[in-house]
Amino acid sequence: MRLSTAILSVLIFSLLNACSTAPTSHGEVKGASASSREMGQSDTNRMATLAMRDNLESLYLLMDKLYRRNPAEWKKSGATREEVVKRVREAVEKRQTWADLQGKHDIAAMSLALSPDFKADRVAAFIYATADMIITAHGGKIEFFLIDGLDAQYLYNAARNIEIAVWMLTNRRNTAGQPLLLSDEINATERNLSFEREFGKIVGRLDLLAEFITEKYRRAGISYVQNLLGGSFLQFLPVR
Repeated sequence: MRLSTAILSVLIFSLLNACSTAPTSHGEVKGASASSREMGQSDTNRMATLAMRDNLESLYLLMDKLYRRNPAEWKKSGATREEVVKRVREAVEKRQTWADLQGKHDIAAMSLALSPDFKADRVAAFIYATADMIITAHGGKIEFFLIDGLDAQYLYNAARNIEIAVWMLTNRRNTAGQPLLLSDEINATERNLSFEREFGKIVGRLDLLAEFITEKYRRAGISYVQNLLGGSFLQFLPVR
């Protein structure tokens, strides 16, 4: 009996040890490389720059995922998928117009890209228009320095625009009665909500930055009062 108990204990210990050594890594946080340009950035500028970078990367990821679910869209351009993706990135980051959007920008471009009768590449138009709207909400800039200011309400509005766009993609139909673009899917055998999660990341970053901008000015007033009080009441007294 004692032998059986000892063997059982050894087996349990081995199993627990195997579980503890199983790979559990899910990646690690990575910071950007230091740059001399950061000397001209406040903490707020840096946070806004990183948030913008991540939001654009999320849109490019969504573009790739949308093209995989809607391959007929990129084929409308007569180019390869990789070429279209590259063109969209360049147009966004160089602040160029997108021909299929008829010179429209930000919310006007989003409205056109999500209209039921839009015939051109809807994925490229939608991603370009959404990126343009976000950049417009940031004062038309992608990178931010000490001379730049941000309007918290515009950032908040941009987050709501993303939510509206996601609702349109889910519920609006084209002239043939089909979804504007295939994205998330829930059925008896599959549950794919990766599009919603990625859009949610963009909304979260925009909302956090909007709140942070608002908090910054409130905290500046509090810090000013604290400094006044500190000057009068919170100084150490001489002891010799």
